[in-house]
Amino acid sequence: MLAALLDGMDAALCAFDADGTVTHWNREAERMLGWSADEAVGRRGLAGWAVRAADAAEVEALLLGAMRAQGRQVHEFALLTKDGGRVLVRTQSAAVPGADGEAAGVYCAFSEVHTQIDLERSIALSEALFEDASWGVVMVDADLRPAVVNGHAARSLGAGRATLLGRPLGELLDQGVEEVESAFQHVLAEGAPPEPTEIWVTVRGEGADLGQPPPRRCWRSGFLRLASPLTEEAVPLGVAWIFRDVTEAKRAEQEGARTRFRSNQLHRAARAAAECEDPFEAATVYLDFALAGFADHALIDLVREPSPGRPGQPGAGADGTGAGRSSAGDPEAAGSALPERSPIVLVRAVAAPAGAATGIGPNAPAGTTDGIPVAYAAGHPALQAADRGGSVRASASRADEEISTQWAAARKWPSGTVHGLCAVLRSRGRTLGVASFLRGASRRAFDRADAAYAEDVAVRVAAAIDLAQRLR
Repeated sequence: MLAALLDGMDAALCAFDADGTVTHWNREAERMLGWSADEAVGRRGLAGWAVRAADAAEVEALLLGAMRAQGRQVHEFALLTKDGGRVLVRTQSAAVPGADGEAAGVYCAFSEVHTQIDLERSIALSEALFEDASWGVVMVDADLRPAVVNGHAARSLGAGRATLLGRPLGELLDQGVEEVESAFQHVLAEGAPPEPTEIWVTVRGEGADLGQPPPRRCWRSGFLRLASPLTEEAVPLGVAWIFRDVTEAKRAEQEGARTRFRSNQLHRAARAAAECEDPFEAATVYLDFALAGFADHALIDLVREPSPGRPGQPGAGADGTGAGRSSAGDPEAAGSALPERSPIVLVRAVAAPAGAATGIGPNAPAGTTDGIPVAYAAGHPALQAADRGGSVRASASRADEEISTQWAAARKWPSGTVHGLCAVLRSRGRTLGVASFLRGASRRAFDRADAAYAEDVAVRVAAAIDLAQRLR
């Protein structure tokens, strides 16, 4: 049994008695130096065959000195191979006690220095990755459950290192868990992908304290298949998942691409509008170009202009909002204070894309405000935008998204709308109307950058509509 254990060791091993005679020599020592056990066992010392004669005294003193020292002794020196080559080895030697407790000999385990250094580097790298790395490292077992997690990954996943061990990823991640598990399965079956993968995830519970949905994060991830080096055939032990949060860089990249695209769209729209003979057609061209990649629907509602023969309409002020002073000649009204502000009346002028926005009210003749007013309720985002002279954003709540048809219908918007952005149309100091951009549930809510873009489009649309109204 002892012989089998010695021959099965991964390290080379030899042993000496108290006189320095070789008593044991295993197969790894034979493989490394070329000397068989029959050739080595029984020799006194290593001089002349395993060590150069000039170095023999020093080497034997180091090895046999372990019998008088406490614990293991580590040394490095060169050994000779059977074919005359030299191998630099690192040895660990220790005394072998006899029956009386005194040192009866010494054993020496040795391996090539570069092999030992590679092993130590691997261990040091593993410890550094799981302690001090500035990116997340998660090692999952064959069942796709975390087995080892470093501190950075634990902070990213919002739990302690010990708490994460053995838990399914579905308990840690919400969005993105399918992509991560699919990557694990692919690596176990096929090996690591050639390039890092960017995965958008949301961590469960993050943002719950503020009453907000968990933020989306982009993790640039690399995957490595782990296999045991101690088996003849590679047996997968699991997958190492190394990731880094690149959300800010990714969002900046997306914002830059979006800005370039929108700038290009406005440039193309301006060139197309310049070829339109009818300014109102130019306004619709701007709207059509703005829709690409921005919204599902767009509407233009114009402020209905009052006329003397139209009963029930408020007088028009300088800003076109119907806030002017009464001038009907009523004696009781003369010299009185300004009348109470009346609601703004909007008439649907354009619905884009053509034919897609159904069930949202009739359109007035092109470029006019003689159509049927849109029955917007008080507080409608379009009315707020016209009243404030700015842009207004509105989104359905999570509960409303399930009944988005009713939410949209109540606002006279196309079915399925859950996000709206209304930008006022202003030209020559007057409010001409409102441009509304609408998105469905498959798109994100409008943000400030979207509002700035919508206002930029609205300026161009308003200028074209103003020119059309003057020409008519």
